[in-house]
Amino acid sequence: MSSHSQLQHALDRVYGSGASSQYERYHHALAQFRHHFGDGEILVFRAPGRVNLIGEHTDYNHGYVLPAALDKDVVLLARPRTDGAIHIINQEAEFAPFSFVVGPNIAHDAVVEWSNYARGAAQTLARHLDRSLPGFDGLVAGAAPYGTPRGAGLSSSSTLTVVVSIALAHLARWEPPLEELAHLCSEAEWYVGTRGGIMDQFAALLSQRDHALFLDCRPTPNGSYHYEPIPLPATHRLLVVDSGVKHHNTRGEFNQRVAACRAGVAILRRDRPNITHLRDIQHTTWGVLEPLLPETITPAELSERGIELADLPGLAADTALRVRACCRHVWTENHRVLLAVDALRL
Repeated sequence: MSSHSQLQHALDRVYGSGASSQYERYHHALAQFRHHFGDGEILVFRAPGRVNLIGEHTDYNHGYVLPAALDKDVVLLARPRTDGAIHIINQEAEFAPFSFVVGPNIAHDAVVEWSNYARGAAQTLARHLDRSLPGFDGLVAGAAPYGTPRGAGLSSSSTLTVVVSIALAHLARWEPPLEELAHLCSEAEWYVGTRGGIMDQFAALLSQRDHALFLDCRPTPNGSYHYEPIPLPATHRLLVVDSGVKHHNTRGEFNQRVAACRAGVAILRRDRPNITHLRDIQHTTWGVLEPLLPETITPAELSERGIELADLPGLAADTALRVRACCRHVWTENHRVLLAVDALRL
């Protein structure tokens, strides 16, 4: 089979009816890679973005989510290196090239900030496997109209983390269960300062075409997760509309919501010492919980109560955390996810 036929067959398998429009994209990326790194074998990896149908800010509270993978993705072309170094360029000129050596302690890059998603992935896998990992030369192809839109809340940063992790796992000849790799990718994003959950990474690695992914974000005692593909109605199409509002996970707003939820758990734990996440109070009537939670509270006031949120970056002592509203949202959102899943199963 010719290289052209191999590529077309692979695109048919991945993109289905949309494969024909992808051919020029991949052909151009392969040509760019050869121009920068020379001839030789090229490995191709991809990770899709996702839209969350319902279940916002529930994953890091051990709640329920219902995302669906998109036909927009981040593609990584790679060729292994033997010196442990990673050199990555991007099709888009606004993203500067970068290099680093894979290891358990990789320095942040305050200048080429987009590189930190790759650095976090490499550091996390190096620590987890506790052995030397190969490096690679890489080219990222994520430009419009085929790439996961950036700053749109469709998980473009997570897809970059995931696709680098997939490449490193393959080059290291490590074939973990996808659940395990998804969890590691989630941990890798803590490197950039985002204290999120596992939804984006599970959606990128475990979604199926024409299905949403129902995921219970609470791990079982053996560390596994319950997830189930939920068929989307064939009579409907899923349309994602660009609102024009840009989204930045590493800005303070995201971690403030995480902090508000953690504060709520810590406050409720005074009377419920066994709870660890908001999921634990899911079956308690909201009317019982509401008067126990302050409308707002600051990290400084929490500290006076003996509650510390020190591992959340960018959280000022006088930040007003909207504890009651954030906890109410998670409590009600979990119920809505379950209702949505039941409706789709009908």
